[in-house]
Amino acid sequence: MTGTDAPIDRVFLELGPLTIYWYGIIIAVGAVLAVYLATREAERVGLGKETIMDFIIFAVPIAIISARIYYVIFEFEQYANGPLWKMIAVWEGGIAIHGAIIGGVLTAIVFTKVKKISFWRLADVIAPSLILGQAIGRWGNFVNQEAHGGPISEAAYESFHQYLPDFIMNQMVIDGVMYHPTFLYESVWNFLIFFGLLFFRRINPKRGMVFLMYAVTYSIGRFYIEGLRTDSLYVIGELRTAQVVSILTIVAGVIMMLYLMKTSNVRYLDVPAKKKQAKPSNKNKGKKKKKKK
Repeated sequence: MTGTDAPIDRVFLELGPLTIYWYGIIIAVGAVLAVYLATREAERVGLGKETIMDFIIFAVPIAIISARIYYVIFEFEQYANGPLWKMIAVWEGGIAIHGAIIGGVLTAIVFTKVKKISFWRLADVIAPSLILGQAIGRWGNFVNQEAHGGPISEAAYESFHQYLPDFIMNQMVIDGVMYHPTFLYESVWNFLIFFGLLFFRRINPKRGMVFLMYAVTYSIGRFYIEGLRTDSLYVIGELRTAQVVSILTIVAGVIMMLYLMKTSNVRYLDVPAKKKQAKPSNKNKGKKKKKKK
């Protein structure tokens, strides 16, 4: 179980002092496709692409900051004795998708309050785009040879992994050891969720259900895959942070879905009723002006 070819170079392009990495290119592609999909859907359901673009202006930087904060909190020991600037050195690696999602959701709550639109309406439109971006983004981990699982056993390789494309398994050989391509497991799971959400929203479910379905199904897959990874963040001892967050998300998501099913009659494609404009008073209508004698 050794690679037949050299691993893919992490560097996409070098222009003098400027180095562009494959990771950044892949993340950018995922983001562009996600934004395109969300703006098209927003136009289709009457939310307006301007709403999506305005939200993204705030959500993207906040999501990056919260993803870094989340990572630093659970890896604080490696930053406690070092220079403080290391805590913001995102270019050295170290962001967490759960932190980004939390930051994005909090931004959406505030944004929708200010804009006076439904949080669930915005979240439902964005959910498929979000999981698509995650599915594509995992291939950045592939190029970097990170976010992988433990070593593959001979039996596992013979029964399954030998049938995967060579370029994937070659990249999973690190220092002579072949590791589980957990990036691939999660990417495939996320793509399945993406297509499932596209189908689900076509049946016009109750508002909020598309986003909650995303949260629950992603968390189910993440809980299992996280148990295979070797670079997990930990809460206490061997308790993995992502698995704890996944369990809490599944429980909260299912409860909220049951609540919406019982209490809400608003559906995904429903357009909010516009406020009626006040009509001019008819009190004096029909009265004739008295002629001056």
